[in-house]
Amino acid sequence: MAAAMLEPSNAQNSPQDYVTAHNAARAAVGVGLRPVAWDAAVASYAESYARQRSGDCELAHSDSQYGENLFWGSGEDWTAAQAVEKWADERPDYSYASNSCVDGRMCGHYTQIVWRNSTGIGCARVVCDNDAGIFITCNYSPPGNYIGERPY
Repeated sequence: MAAAMLEPSNAQNSPQDYVTAHNAARAAVGVGLRPVAWDAAVASYAESYARQRSGDCELAHSDSQYGENLFWGSGEDWTAAQAVEKWADERPDYSYASNSCVDGRMCGHYTQIVWRNSTGIGCARVVCDNDAGIFITCNYSPPGNYIGERPY
């Protein structure tokens, strides 16, 4: 049953949906020449971690060798594209000039999406136990968000 939740028949949550959404955000800032591609090993890790979180859907990072973005939402059937869009919506909160987030704002999800050296992604989506929402994780190889380095 868990595998069915991780790979729903809903075409809006296919590997290509994650890749397309990421590459659109990357192209918007000129990282389109270095698109991300689906990485089966990274995806396997993401699926394993999503299964672990399905019981509580806590937004707790896995602290793995990969970069990671986490999403949780309730009240609708959140899709891959919607999760990536929420992360990409942090773009105005990133200042390229200072290479930092605008004071009081979060931008690390966005900078991981557009991190120029991240070329492999793997993502997974689960329905939380007791219909407590949707949990989505995307992992990135190699990881990004290194202090002092610009994403692009």
